[in-house]
Order: sequence, then C-alpha cells, then structure tokens
Amino acid sequence: MKKIKITQVKSAIDRPERQKRTLVALGLTKMHATKEVEANPQILGMVRAVNHLLKIEEIAE
Repeated sequence: MKKIKITQVKSAIDRPERQKRTLVALGLTKMHATKEVEANPQILGMVRAVNHLLKIEEIAE
C-alpha cells in the first residue's frame, strides 16, 4: 500500500477542537513533527480535514 509523509507546519492554536483531535489522531502533537502513515481512505480523510496545517509528501517505495 502507498505511504505518505505528513508534517505539521502550522499551529493548532485557535483551531476548532475537532481539528486539534484530528492532528492528535494522526500522531502529530508538536510543530514540525513528521509521521509516515499508510495512505488508506480513513487516513486520507483525516489529512484532507486538516490539510491547511500540514505538508504532505508521497513516499516512493
């Protein structure tokens, strides 16, 4: 399955609680934190909800 690398580039301060919880669910708790995750429909939906706070890169396998 395809993997993506997500990096938090904007703060969650002054964002709705739902967006803050989405970032935590993705494993991003601090600025410039990076995670490699599987690109399944559930993860892609969460990424789409907070894409204005993230930098997304595809990982070539």
